[in-house]
Amino acid sequence: MAATTPPKVVFEHEGVFIHSSPDESEDQDLISGFLRIVEKEGETLVEYKPLEDADPSNMLCACKDSSSVVEWTQSSEENPHRPVDHQLSYETEWDMINAVSFRRKVHANGDGGSNHVNEQNKRAFSFNVCDLRSVTVKCEGWSYLTFRLKDGTALPAIHFHQGGSKAFLDSLRKSVQINESPDDESVLIVSTYSKAFSQSFENLLDDTNYGFVQKFKKDPYTTTLGGFSKVTNYLFDAFRAPELECQQRPAEEVADVLGELIPGLEINQQEEPGFEVITRLDLGPRPEMQRTGPVTMEEWAKYQDLEGRMTNLPHLKDAIFKGGLCHAVRKEAWKFLLGYFPWSSTHEERKLLQKRKTDEYFRMKLQWKSVSEEQERRNSRLRDYRSLIEKDVNRTDRNNKFYEGLDNPGLILLHDILMTYCMYDFDLGYVQGMSDLLSPILFVMENEVDAFWCFVSFMDEMHENFEEQMQGMKTQLIQLSTLLRLLDLAFWNYLEAQDSGYLYFCFRWLLIRFKRELHFQDVLRLWEVMWTRLPCQNFHLLVCCAILDSEKQKIMDRKYGFNEILKHINELSMKLDIEEILSKSESICMQIKSCKDLPHSVSEILGLNTVSEPSAALETSEYGILESPQTSPRSSHRQDHVVSNGHSHLKETTQNGCKVAFIS
Repeated sequence: MAATTPPKVVFEHEGVFIHSSPDESEDQDLISGFLRIVEKEGETLVEYKPLEDADPSNMLCACKDSSSVVEWTQSSEENPHRPVDHQLSYETEWDMINAVSFRRKVHANGDGGSNHVNEQNKRAFSFNVCDLRSVTVKCEGWSYLTFRLKDGTALPAIHFHQGGSKAFLDSLRKSVQINESPDDESVLIVSTYSKAFSQSFENLLDDTNYGFVQKFKKDPYTTTLGGFSKVTNYLFDAFRAPELECQQRPAEEVADVLGELIPGLEINQQEEPGFEVITRLDLGPRPEMQRTGPVTMEEWAKYQDLEGRMTNLPHLKDAIFKGGLCHAVRKEAWKFLLGYFPWSSTHEERKLLQKRKTDEYFRMKLQWKSVSEEQERRNSRLRDYRSLIEKDVNRTDRNNKFYEGLDNPGLILLHDILMTYCMYDFDLGYVQGMSDLLSPILFVMENEVDAFWCFVSFMDEMHENFEEQMQGMKTQLIQLSTLLRLLDLAFWNYLEAQDSGYLYFCFRWLLIRFKRELHFQDVLRLWEVMWTRLPCQNFHLLVCCAILDSEKQKIMDRKYGFNEILKHINELSMKLDIEEILSKSESICMQIKSCKDLPHSVSEILGLNTVSEPSAALETSEYGILESPQTSPRSSHRQDHVVSNGHSHLKETTQNGCKVAFIS
């Protein structure tokens, strides 16, 4: 776990030198030392320490948020407290936190170089790879490297008199993306992908994410789900040359490249006869729907019989859909909504189930807990899963009191559950974004075992979102496009004209179910409403439609193009009213249901009239949905693709065997 796992040295090379003078004078000192790459606290650091330097009073440290290199100075006994921005060490000889404090060195007359290092004091420095802008590689009989940080600081050149520079750069490439500068082949441009994708679009535009597309093509699995989930944040940095922030590719070129990167999302590429032609439909008026108050503890208890079985499920689910749940009810109710507890189970049956599931959980947890360091060195997949989990856990909902601070028990549980899930589903393992799905569940359950099994149930539904082929994401984007064309063909045509018809800007919404778009408590409300499976199948797609419906006028009136649409959608984060969205989403659903000539493809997407005769295993709600509450979404996979007859005005979609064409 990020707060307790000992830092790991991933590269170490002895006999690396700093020259005391930049010129080649014969009497200059050669300062020999260690160069290391270390993973600790969910971050990757590069550290240099002279072999004979035992005095930490002059260690240079490029802090994460500092605007320049700062100096570590000896603490006074009267003020021995730790610095706020201290870097935790990974072994005793590197440990300075009990002896130093953080302050910016003041230099007289602007001359600060001699204070950083002199002929007597040996140089040591440390920086986070996220702060590294470039590495200059030179050769003069041996190789030497110069690190330049994003704040403009150039650190002392590191000379590899005994070789090792290539091995160092190869190890560095495992943590960052390195590309040769088009202007100077001796300069390597560094970009990283470790920032939480909750950062704003504007801030991310200041970073150089050069090489994103190249990385995408090389490893679409990791980059798609770890990076393309941030598409609304990182998109344009991916096409921006280093040091040339003002020069961007045209929007249509960006859209074309994205279409190439995600096979299966290329709409209208193949002509095929025999489709159903659908003209613009009159959906009729959209009804006003009202939300109600959340289900209280007393109301929940009324739906249980004496033995604990839940009764009158259609009415109960309707109440949850209409108003959500009081927080006190969630710990129990979510177990039913997620399928961990069967609705028909008694108190005693649930106790036996929890006992069995507890044993099963800890058997799986023991599997990864008992793996020795030597074993893990030979298991690259487990090692990669652990590393990614530690990084993500360290930055998941850290502003929430349940997860804030170091050595937080919530972080330990978050880490352990995700590691155990890798044992439960080793093929999928861990993919970035999964920690966002677990965090609210653990927050509600406050119990490791219950949270794990509820998370397993949620992942059964979300599994395809994180698979390598991204079939779930492809399907949802196509389905969303189909629904939007039905609801507002003019708006969809506008988006299409702006190269936004693929709705890439909704990718993050769908990937982690609006987790990064809403306030934490609103996420809890939205998820429990969606877990009722009311008032239709794929209700989350109508939530997307409701948000876009609220923003379409602004987008069209202001004539937003590709860039502006992405920026605008990204800026909606934390500004959405969940109750208003849910009300409008339900209204849209009722409006669609009232349409007499509803396209079959839309009926398939929303699960309307898909069952001709009800069976005893199905339940009917007031919305007319026939459902089996324990059916796993992974038991039935929808395969969708889109084709075209080659004419720009005719859009054809094939979904579940039904071909539909939209005339625009």
